[in-house]
Amino acid sequence: MIVLFHPRSAKPKNRRLPLSVLYLGAVLEGREEYEIVDGNADPDPWATIDALMRNHRVELFGVSVMPGPQLLQAIAVCRALREKYPRAPIVWGGYFASLYTEASLNARYVDFVVKGQGEDTLLELIGELRGARDFSRIRGMSYKDQFGLHVHTAARPLKAPDDFPWPPYHRMDPAKYIARTFLGSRTAVHQASIGCPFRCNFCGVVPVYDREKMESPNRTATILGHMQAKYGVNAVQFYDNNFFLREDHARELAGRIAPLHLRWWCEARVDIVLGYSDDTLRQLRAAGCVMIFFGVESGNDEALRNMKKQLTSEQTLELARRIREFDIVPEYSMIFGNPDDAEGDLAANIAFVRRIKKVNPAVEIVVQTYVPTPQRNGAWGDVEVVFPASPDEWITDRWYPFLIRTDPQLPWLPAHVKRRIQDFETVMNSRWPTTQDMRLPAWGRTLLQSLSGWRYAMGAYDFPGELRLAQKLVRLRQPRLESL
Repeated sequence: MIVLFHPRSAKPKNRRLPLSVLYLGAVLEGREEYEIVDGNADPDPWATIDALMRNHRVELFGVSVMPGPQLLQAIAVCRALREKYPRAPIVWGGYFASLYTEASLNARYVDFVVKGQGEDTLLELIGELRGARDFSRIRGMSYKDQFGLHVHTAARPLKAPDDFPWPPYHRMDPAKYIARTFLGSRTAVHQASIGCPFRCNFCGVVPVYDREKMESPNRTATILGHMQAKYGVNAVQFYDNNFFLREDHARELAGRIAPLHLRWWCEARVDIVLGYSDDTLRQLRAAGCVMIFFGVESGNDEALRNMKKQLTSEQTLELARRIREFDIVPEYSMIFGNPDDAEGDLAANIAFVRRIKKVNPAVEIVVQTYVPTPQRNGAWGDVEVVFPASPDEWITDRWYPFLIRTDPQLPWLPAHVKRRIQDFETVMNSRWPTTQDMRLPAWGRTLLQSLSGWRYAMGAYDFPGELRLAQKLVRLRQPRLESL
């Protein structure tokens, strides 16, 4: 038996289908006995895994690990597994293992790392475990040799989603994953492409997938139609890093999914969508596109050049202005506190947000503090940083905030700049509460906007204690960050 483990990454109410292990299950379906254990749905995943280990001959224990909460449960379960079943091969895959391969292999409870796309690598690894055990001929693999040295094989070429079977949705209980969101009462998730062809140097996707392969519009529409007919889905969150690239592909997809009458959210690049014709944008809206997440990153063109973003601030402003006509809400993610000049970067980005809001008040701003992903040793600004060499060190109080981007100790960010970022975010989110917050009552929205109006108008962001109290009173939810 093969056991695939998806560690807990979210609260039960926020869980979604574990696509990473479902796609692996797709290539095992019909050829291998396997089980999926989802830490988001199973209240005691270790008990379930322990029972599988006792009652079956488990040939491989595979774990999908993202940086952040999944790492906590992955470490705890793999430690227990190694202690009780020391001969069971433990394989890590996913973004954490792909980005921090050496650190992953430094853990005594990790034997193999699958880097990048894992479907074919998994099948070949199973074959070698049963046969000659010559792991060096498996592409996309890192492992420890007989002397404990780390061996890294050649990269595996990326394949398109159409080259693999559908995810085996029947393996999961859809009632646990179909969620009520601002998009619809029964929201599912889907990923219609893999990778990214751009080279932004702060991003964790590029080192893992340096190009993009897209699912055909026909397959995307067929899968969504199946989910709608089988599970009553009426909305979709697309988890692609870039949902839109070619305009002809976008137009065909819009035409195919429009009859489903779904409402949906996706991620895209500013310059790509800005280059689409008015007719294409109308078709996308008619097909159900209500919000698009854009990694804007900065309003400073020099910072954008340093990030190799291949984007300008004027393009971002123009898209905000233009897309308003089509009733599609842009969600702009921005990074504050660049280490080259944290204070100047903050001032420039605040001014840029004000320009954005002036041309399109509906734009939702997601505020991030500058924390490059992946975290690599070296100079950040004037500060030399050495990052953890093991998963166990990554989950310590010193380093874990870097993975979850929550209040990390940033040596290049002065305390007063950090406080001002937080104060600005409080004022802005009170002045324009996110439309995604279904819990926020109308009176709460009005209260926050009334209390914050003068502050935003005057640029008085410092010490907004009354707004923080009001946000707690009405239980305001901050805009989320969907990208890695």
